[in-house]
Amino acid sequence: MSTDVAADTQAHQLVVFTLGAEEYGVPIKLVQEIIRYTEPRPIPGSPHGVEGVINLRGRIIPVVDLRSRFGTMGERAEDAKIVIVELPDTTVGVIVDEVKEVLTVDADQCEDPPEGAGNADYLESVAKLEGRLLVILNMSVLFGAQSLSY
Repeated sequence: MSTDVAADTQAHQLVVFTLGAEEYGVPIKLVQEIIRYTEPRPIPGSPHGVEGVINLRGRIIPVVDLRSRFGTMGERAEDAKIVIVELPDTTVGVIVDEVKEVLTVDADQCEDPPEGAGNADYLESVAKLEGRLLVILNMSVLFGAQSLSY
């Protein structure tokens, strides 16, 4: 596991959201805010998965469609949200179907992604919860400077 969710004995607070039937988590310390979905303004030549930009109180924020990035099928939820994620080098909006909860996960509930996960280095870990698995994303890898560069 890398730095977004450190491999220690501490508990981690995660914002849990859905894309279709899948649940994902991101460390709450990276989430600046959650807003209603507004149609991003398309930018010609945008990187794969970047739908465009929004103006958030005077700041221009790129908005990423994780469905496209992950190859997830299905339609976006009518009441979709944009999770604004603050990283050291960038701020990005992430389109999600639903924000479900803020969840505390103990480090001993988390395991490294399975070997069969391929080159999905943006997978931080997988948390084993009661009756479900939660994929924890490494937002720094997923939205590093190269992945959002025009």
